[in-house]
Amino acid sequence: MQLPARTNEVEDSPGPLPREFARIMRPEIPGLIKEIGVEVTRAFPEYAGLLDGPDEAAIRQGVEKSLNGFVDRVADPGASTASRDELLRKFGRVEAYEGRDLNTLQSAYRLGARVALRRAKSLGRRFDLSPELLLTFAEALFSYIGELEALSLEGYMEARAGAGGEMVRRRLLHLLLAGTPLHHATINDLCEQACWQVPDEVTMVALRAPAPEHTQAGLAADVLSDLGAPQPHFLVPGPLSPERHTMLETAVLDGRLAIGLTVPTAHAADSLRWARRVLQLVDEGVVPDTPYLRTADHLMALWLLSDLPLVREVAQRELSPLAKVSGTRRTRLVETLHAWLTTRGTADQVGDALGVHAQTVRYRLRNLEAHFGHRLEDPGHRFAMEAALRALHLHDATGPAGGTAADGTAIASARGTATPPPRRAPAP
Repeated sequence: MQLPARTNEVEDSPGPLPREFARIMRPEIPGLIKEIGVEVTRAFPEYAGLLDGPDEAAIRQGVEKSLNGFVDRVADPGASTASRDELLRKFGRVEAYEGRDLNTLQSAYRLGARVALRRAKSLGRRFDLSPELLLTFAEALFSYIGELEALSLEGYMEARAGAGGEMVRRRLLHLLLAGTPLHHATINDLCEQACWQVPDEVTMVALRAPAPEHTQAGLAADVLSDLGAPQPHFLVPGPLSPERHTMLETAVLDGRLAIGLTVPTAHAADSLRWARRVLQLVDEGVVPDTPYLRTADHLMALWLLSDLPLVREVAQRELSPLAKVSGTRRTRLVETLHAWLTTRGTADQVGDALGVHAQTVRYRLRNLEAHFGHRLEDPGHRFAMEAALRALHLHDATGPAGGTAADGTAIASARGTATPPPRRAPAP
């Protein structure tokens, strides 16, 4: 396959590459992101911790925006780059906060370009692209990389020119979240410069971007923050006392935040990761949105939804005895099984929960016993079934019509405690 012949529209394009080339490149971006991540972490081990740390999503977003930005420019040379530009400046600021020079980041950009060029050569063979087109692509790509480097340099110089104390505190926060040993010489040195003592415990707080402008002014002097990050956050020494809660209400008056668990300082990244996941669960409709979210209030949801594909696999295995049961009957049996596992109550109590007659419950329970046999008496199987069904309830309550479980059975909404429907006459 070849690119379409250049029409007048293509010849009039102000970009150096034909716009049709964007259609070939765009499907390659997801795979290219993964390949660049592998190559960069292999060549620069210092970035491996960042890609596995609390800023992983922001870093991947920056890489994705950078790649999409190049393709968007081919498709529309006048496309806005404002969002991408700010992310690239933040990459430069992070390098300054981490105490690195820009050589490593610039080398990583160039390595990414080489990976992209290698992919382009493969596309050239697949689509029979001309050598002249690939040469144009290479020139445009490395010119684009120079643009990215310049943006990161802006952010780097901005951070270096900022208040020295603020940069020291931010670098200290980055190192703590990266899991640097607390007694490391660099940590000790930064603590001394910042007049900050490492506490036994910390509480991480995650905010939605952008952080309100007045937030920094409302934080106590011993709070370490990075409010300019793509995912703003700050570290509060110790647990949240009433005074600390008042501080949060003042500092984040018109924002949204998630308060992480209070953990040993060495585990600060875990607290931040859980807090950010709570914000995601709000976006997914699992957790109700409130101005101040407490991770401690949503531990079961965090645990049960930590690996949904695995939950679905467990549910499919545990509910396999119902594999040959028809759809509607299967739905009723699974609903009854879930209610019985959750309440472990009498037929009347399960019937109240489902809004059906107790006689109907007894009929369904006998059917379940016939299908599952000893599994219903085995604590391990009961626990696995209940955990999987609870997780699917939480997740599938956010989908259309209550969602659909892995085994194909509709799962009723599990958000809140809805009023049960009126009791119905016995039904199979």
